[in-house]
Parts: sequence; C-alpha cells; structure tokens
Amino acid sequence: MANNNKDNVKDAPNKLRVGITIGDTNGVGPEVLLKALAAPEMWELCTPVVYGSAKALAYHRKAIEIQGYQLNIVKDGQQPRDTMANLVEVFDEVKITLGEPDKAAGHAAYLALEAAVNDLKQGNIDVLVTAPINKDNIQSDHFTFAGHTEYLQDRLAGSADDRALMILFNDRLRVALVTTHLPLSEVPAAITVDAVVEKLRTFNRSLRRDFNILRPRIAVLSLNPHAGENGLLGNEEKEVIIPAMQQALDSDDKVLAFGPFPADGFFGSEQYRHFDGVLAMYHDQGLTAFKALAQDDGVNFTAGLPFVRTSPDHGTGYDIAGKGVANENSMRQAIYAAIDIYRNRCRFDEARRNPLKKLYVDRGKDNVVLDLTKDEDL
Repeated sequence: MANNNKDNVKDAPNKLRVGITIGDTNGVGPEVLLKALAAPEMWELCTPVVYGSAKALAYHRKAIEIQGYQLNIVKDGQQPRDTMANLVEVFDEVKITLGEPDKAAGHAAYLALEAAVNDLKQGNIDVLVTAPINKDNIQSDHFTFAGHTEYLQDRLAGSADDRALMILFNDRLRVALVTTHLPLSEVPAAITVDAVVEKLRTFNRSLRRDFNILRPRIAVLSLNPHAGENGLLGNEEKEVIIPAMQQALDSDDKVLAFGPFPADGFFGSEQYRHFDGVLAMYHDQGLTAFKALAQDDGVNFTAGLPFVRTSPDHGTGYDIAGKGVANENSMRQAIYAAIDIYRNRCRFDEARRNPLKKLYVDRGKDNVVLDLTKDEDL
C-alpha cells in the first residue's frame, strides 16, 4: 500500500503555484489556456506559471484576436509574480501551422512538459495542469509513452507502490479506467484479477483523499455485453472481475464495489448517479459515455501519484484551432480541480497526522478495542 503522505503535499499556501503546459502549438491548447487565464478571478485563486513560448502564445493571441495581457518571463517556477501570469520560456522558435500535426509542435510540447515536471518535482510549482498533446507527433527518443498518464507514471512515481490511475470527472460523474491507451485487441489479456484489484484500491484511496468522500461506493462495469450472460458472452466477469471485487473488499482498504454492470444499461438508466465512482474496463467504454455526459466541464486527473496533475478532457482540436471558437471551460475546470484536490489532500493528511492510539474499553466480559486511526471508529 502506497504511503501517500510522503509526497509533495504540505500545508497549502494561500495561493498555489499552478504550472500549465502549452501543449501542441498547432492545436487549441494555447487558445484555451489564454482564455482561461484572461479571467481576473483566476489570478485571485492561484499564481499561474505557463511553460511554453512567448512567441507561440502571441501567435495564438493574434489569431483569435484576444485582448493581450502581460506575461512575466521567469527562468523557472521558483520566483513568479503573484499578481500576473508568468511564463517559463522553454523554447523560442517553433513553426506554427494551425490545425496540422507536426513533429516540431510535438517536440515543443515535450519540452514544455519536461520542464514543468522538473519544476513540480523540485517544489517550484505545487500542481500541474497539462494542455492537450498529439500522442503521435510527440513520440521521440525522449518520449516513448502512449500518453500523459504513462509518462507521468514513469517520471513522478515516488515508489514501486505508486500506480497512475486515469480519472475523468465533473461534478456529476467520476470514471476511472483499468486499462488506458491500449489497442482493443489487447484489452482482454490486460483485465486480470491483480489489475482490477489494484485499480479499485487506488480509486478508493483517491476518492477518499482527493475528493473527500469518506466511504466511497464504486460501480464496476463488465467487460462483455450483458455482463457475460452467465458465461454465454464471456467468462471474464465470473473468473476475473467478481473475484477481484471480493479481494478488494477483503483488503485493508475494504473497497465497497458493486456490479459488474453492463455498460450500456448502466449509463442509459443513469445508475451512475447512485455511486461515487465508476470503474470501466477500457478507454472508450468509460470515456465515450463520460464525454457525452460531461459536455464542456470534464477534467482528466492522474490519481495514484504523489503529485497532482489535471488536464482538460479534450484533445488538440485541430479542426477548430485558431478560429477562436474553442471552449475554455474544461481548461478552467482543470485548474480549479488541481487546486481543490491539492487542498483536499492537505486537509486529509492534517486530520490523520497525529492519530490517537488504540483505546481499550472494559465492557464487562468483553474487551472492546477502538482503533481511532481508522475512519470507521471515529
């Protein structure tokens, strides 16, 4: 079990330093970033530190005709100004061809991401928000991952017990994934008892610590149609998913998992409203329904690691890049969510920093033990 107290979360300052990567410079990332930071209330809540290029941001600002604002250019996230947006210049020249995937844009996105992660690990920024990348054109000798989640697992895991978990959420729904960026043909082999147990336990801990839910109720989706129809349409439910749910319940975390539910009927009948989180077996099973329901306020959160990272739940949006029509609400919500999750972790850890010792109470013939380090005994 990971000791998540040994991470970067300390006593939260009044204004957190929020690192924000520029993402793919040919997509909508710079646009939604500029629009989100244009809101005055943003600077009241946090100190933004953008990782990218002044020239690239100026290009997008001109393309969408947004009113300009000053950026304080700093060497790294160590000494930003609290009263304005700050920029760490990680690359200078990059050819911008709006709406076109390009290796140069992928390299620029990597440089911004790597610089921000380094500052996050050094404590120069408190949380990380990432604009969308193109998973293909960012590939290089330095970046050989299927996406942000896998990269962050490699770069930010504090111990062998830390396991990145992708959670998509808004104020109505939280969806986590057992498998993330895998070809569909490889999914069944990846659905193992150990994998489902690990994701259930990580999800449960995140719901408690990151979302302030004391006893989370998690709905588990089936892999096969109609939950396998008692083996007629597949045996993964009986042989893998149900045993994993029981094992998670019997673990120290005592995960309250229900199901497995057929995904189509589960979302169609709005059963998700009765649960604190939903664990899907694969990427499109959970995210197709989530994005249809979330509209423009969804947030992608990487749970299970010692650092807080969020992102808007959309992609590069090449088809609308530079047209000024990209909705910045998901980016805004990602920034708000990173701040909220960090503060939730602070409160959770503070409440458990000096737990009371076990009390032995004499009740006649029986000796009752109250363990005040556990929530159920409080």
